[in-house]
Amino acid sequence: MNRKEFLKAAALFPFAGAIMNLPELDKLSELETISEKMPVLFMGHGSPMNAIELNEFSKTWQKLGKELIKPKAILCISAHWETKGTFVTAMDKPQTIHDFGGFPQALFDVQYPAPGSPAFAKTTKNTVTSTTVGLDEKWGLDHGAWSILKHLYPAADVPVLQLSIDYTKDARYHYDLAKELRSLRSKGVLIIGSGNMVHNLGMVAWDKINEPDYGYDWALEARAKMNKFILDNNHLELINFKKQGKAFDLSIPTPEHYLPLIYTLALQEKDEAVSLFNDKALMGSLTMTSVKIG
Repeated sequence: MNRKEFLKAAALFPFAGAIMNLPELDKLSELETISEKMPVLFMGHGSPMNAIELNEFSKTWQKLGKELIKPKAILCISAHWETKGTFVTAMDKPQTIHDFGGFPQALFDVQYPAPGSPAFAKTTKNTVTSTTVGLDEKWGLDHGAWSILKHLYPAADVPVLQLSIDYTKDARYHYDLAKELRSLRSKGVLIIGSGNMVHNLGMVAWDKINEPDYGYDWALEARAKMNKFILDNNHLELINFKKQGKAFDLSIPTPEHYLPLIYTLALQEKDEAVSLFNDKALMGSLTMTSVKIG
């Protein structure tokens, strides 16, 4: 049913306007319109300071934003929103969350006033059938989302929603859940996983902060294996990351920064191109490696 037909049907039921107003109908109608399939991204987001610094990583994000088709909406799976159960933000105006400490005031002053979309939140909820997706009106946009989006879409004029990571579930669960989101790509939705493949803050080499592409042997080993698995479309080995040995164990001491990669890979369709960018190690125990599918 197209928008014209929907509105004609709605006119027969006066109570329809009380359920969903016309702006929300417009947003929902736009998402239902088939468009060119959007790519999928995994973004190594690194330090929140990347939001206000112009460096090799943020420059790449800016360039990518200019190359991509402007999406109708963005759905971000960020390492920084873990919940028991799965939720999607459903407010009109998501707040900019400064979920960190010890950084300059300039970073806390950053606002990313992108709109939300309750209509898109409901579409996302209804797209997933394997579990119940809750509608959240309290969270907003954490730095895993806005530190990147500030460079990708500086005008903050694209509706942005976040999908939470259920910390009680394993990688296979998240991979299978993500597959259910594939149809959103053909509705103009850009899906972004935001984290870091290698992320061990407890072993950061602070004395190597200015040394380019510096990684401990185990971090470089894990990065090389991850990259090969990604480029070979070997998702199973990445899902089974806990069976990959010590280098992976050190690189992924906790899974929240790694799981957004699993969401991105699950959205890859047959014969889709995959490429890597920002493939650098930092301070021994971090990597900024990012992935583009499609």
